[in-house]
Amino acid sequence: MNIRRSLCAILLLFAGAAYALSFDSLSNQDASGGLKEALTQGAGKAVNLLGKTDGFLGNPQVKIPLPESLHQVEGLLRGLGMGKYADELVTTMNRAAEAAVPEAKTLLVAAIKQMSVQDAKSILTGGDDAATQYFRRTTAAPLAAKFKPIVQKAMAKVKLAEKYDAFAGKAAKFGLVKDQDAHLDQYVTQKTLDGLYLMIAEEERAIRKDPVGAAGSLAQKVFGLLK
Repeated sequence: MNIRRSLCAILLLFAGAAYALSFDSLSNQDASGGLKEALTQGAGKAVNLLGKTDGFLGNPQVKIPLPESLHQVEGLLRGLGMGKYADELVTTMNRAAEAAVPEAKTLLVAAIKQMSVQDAKSILTGGDDAATQYFRRTTAAPLAAKFKPIVQKAMAKVKLAEKYDAFAGKAAKFGLVKDQDAHLDQYVTQKTLDGLYLMIAEEERAIRKDPVGAAGSLAQKVFGLLK
């Protein structure tokens, strides 16, 4: 039994060494270039999936619901036969997100281009969502600034959004509504970001799992070595 354990340990050691040698054999340029190919593909696909009609509204993973603070109010509205107002608000929030997301592509591509070699290697050897976390760190603030005016413009068309802000703003003072939910445009902007990063994470996991599906031969080579 001890001999078997020792043999297994030796095999694992050699396997780890072979992996290290394979990865180290990549040039910095290859590692960085392969990652950038894959991320450009994944980010672009995520934006395209979300930035169209029903990209948010028709996807249960990212569909934006009314804030938790309004769930009881929603139930009351529906009980009074006023469910259409809640539905209108939910639809408008998701349409606003769909309109805002295409603005993300330029900033995401810029973040990819500015990625250092060290960033690239850290992402390649990190967890399944290491690249997504990189995007969140480098693009969340500028994306929020880009998304918010688009969301505000879309929400301004619905008078119920104004009523919501008036209600939630007062309720927040009494602790009935979370501060981050007190203004609908802010809530929708954050949910849009969350949905975008969720879909980017899915694309990242898919590429790591199936490198053959990556955009180019260099990306396939880099992620293939990591499998």
